[in-house]
Amino acid sequence: MKSAQMQRSLLSVAHRTTYHYSTFVETAQHLATIRPRACAWQQVVAHDERIEPAPSYMHSRIDAFGNDLLYFALDTPHERLQLVSETTVQLTPRWANLDPRATPAWESVADAVRFRVGAAYAPQAEFCFASPNIALRPALRAYASPSFAPGTPIAAGAIDLMHRIHADFTYKPSATMFDTPAERAFELKSGVCQDFAQVMIGCLRSLGLPARYVSGYLRNDPPPGQPRLIGADASHAWVSVHCPDSGWIDLDPTNDVLADTGHITLAIGRDYSDVSLLRGMILGGGAHRMEVAVNVLALSLL
Repeated sequence: MKSAQMQRSLLSVAHRTTYHYSTFVETAQHLATIRPRACAWQQVVAHDERIEPAPSYMHSRIDAFGNDLLYFALDTPHERLQLVSETTVQLTPRWANLDPRATPAWESVADAVRFRVGAAYAPQAEFCFASPNIALRPALRAYASPSFAPGTPIAAGAIDLMHRIHADFTYKPSATMFDTPAERAFELKSGVCQDFAQVMIGCLRSLGLPARYVSGYLRNDPPPGQPRLIGADASHAWVSVHCPDSGWIDLDPTNDVLADTGHITLAIGRDYSDVSLLRGMILGGGAHRMEVAVNVLALSLL
């Protein structure tokens, strides 16, 4: 078992996204996912956000997955929109006591979330189904099956699947787009972290296992002696699979590690479409160009 880092960390995140429009946007309404989650292993020490031009209206709400979403409206013409998010989080190691071979057999996990008339609903069951970017295809089940022989412990099987995706797929940003479905990325055997994550989620769900999409950030400056992780210059994505007794286990197939104190959790959903940075409607704007800058650095712990 390998994790990205195995000691407590204090990380600072600066994320700047700028949209340049070819013509004026007259009015706009946006929904932004830029506020990190507070988790048992992640304490949000500080957070600040800035939007230019200044919105005429702002409102926040918690969505069905527990993410803090920011809604804002712009009613003055603009050729440029910039979102800046600055966050400090403290992360605690999660996997020191995880023994993948001691987790339940994967069949029992799938059986526990299977629908039965009159039976209690398992909340994690909502992450067993197809979602906008992830169709449950026979090809995904066939690919996953070698990692999940009968009786295989679920965490051990999921980690083996992560190893295989990391080995079989090529990290290639030009291969896919933001809306490329998992099925297409699987055919190409290439893409970015979003594609690696969605393919792995599709494989797990095709076996009836609950798996969710996690968006976040990676530490830019690795500890001495550790390699720099792929995807550290932008937003990142990984997979969370549910394991009874252990809870949700986070796996990063892009880097072939358990997501730990080098991974900052921003939002959770069924796939990318639930947690995209910015979505909404604009009037005008013509073509647009986007610039993204992400910097995640370690701070000294007191």
